[in-house]
Amino acid sequence: MQRKNNILKSFRRGMAMIMAIAVIVIMATIMALSLAMTAQTTKSTTDLYLYEQSVLLSKSATEYALLLIAQNPPCTNLNQSFTQDIIYTVDISMQYIYDSNVPCATNGGTLYTPVSTPEQNGSVLMDVTVTVPITANAGTEPIRYFRRTIQKL
Repeated sequence: MQRKNNILKSFRRGMAMIMAIAVIVIMATIMALSLAMTAQTTKSTTDLYLYEQSVLLSKSATEYALLLIAQNPPCTNLNQSFTQDIIYTVDISMQYIYDSNVPCATNGGTLYTPVSTPEQNGSVLMDVTVTVPITANAGTEPIRYFRRTIQKL
């Protein structure tokens, strides 16, 4: 009887070792999945942040272009390209909508189309493009936001 008892005790110790290894493998798998999810969430959060900043910067660039238009004569060529915070590249192009009495060619601006009624006179078709290239400081994929607006002058 003594021998059977020793065999059963050694079997219990072996089973405990198998259970411990199984728990370690399960925990390691969960930790690996958790680490992968954390890395993916960080990348998507950074890209989303840069996209939202691009949207806000395009709205600000539109307001800035309207300020430039207000400070200059009608149909002035005010196309701009500048870099903001080393990351964002902003391009602003404008095409004017006036009646035929305003000569856009003399001020260097681009006349999009002439209009026939005074109520339609004085508008600008504004294209604002904000791009974020892939760099070490920026996101994981290039971001390009395009905004087209028609503003009444």
